[in-house]
Amino acid sequence: MTESTPPSGPPARLRPTLPAWAQVTAARLQHIQRVAELVAAWAEELGLPESEEKRWLKAVWLHDALRDAPEAELMKWASSTPGPVEMRHGPAAASRAKSEGETDRGVLDAVRYHSTGLAEWDMAGRALYCADFLDPGRSFDREARAALAKQFPSNPQAVLREVAWRRMAYLVESRWIIPEPTYRFWNALAA
Repeated sequence: MTESTPPSGPPARLRPTLPAWAQVTAARLQHIQRVAELVAAWAEELGLPESEEKRWLKAVWLHDALRDAPEAELMKWASSTPGPVEMRHGPAAASRAKSEGETDRGVLDAVRYHSTGLAEWDMAGRALYCADFLDPGRSFDREARAALAKQFPSNPQAVLREVAWRRMAYLVESRWIIPEPTYRFWNALAA
């Protein structure tokens, strides 16, 4: 019997599963990989069934799949999405994934609303929303975000509220229009 060489790189469940149609830079791919590692760690600590972990990771790999696509591509897949072009990548990726056969409503909603929030999310959407914000590669407020990331498995609802509050505060400071799903999401969390 011969020993096989273990695969190099991340574990199989974390290996890139970007769709063929994804348009991401190397830096964006690194972000997606870090978010996948965070979500996988949470799933393991929570003892999620493999099927649910796969749903969470599918949402992660799709969420920024069109983040670096040209504006024309984003408009093609998310023409009815209001607001600045930067807000179209999630809806565009969800639309494209659906056109390619993705049928899991929770995954599609997680991807579509990962930048804005959605009151009706299942845990895949909530985990993606938090992990995207808590990506350890982001340069702002590292210690506080690391503490929140560590706390997620033991108190996901509290972490979700804190992340939503921080994201809402950023929107208000930016003076952007707050999308309807965002304020419904915030009101559902605050109730």
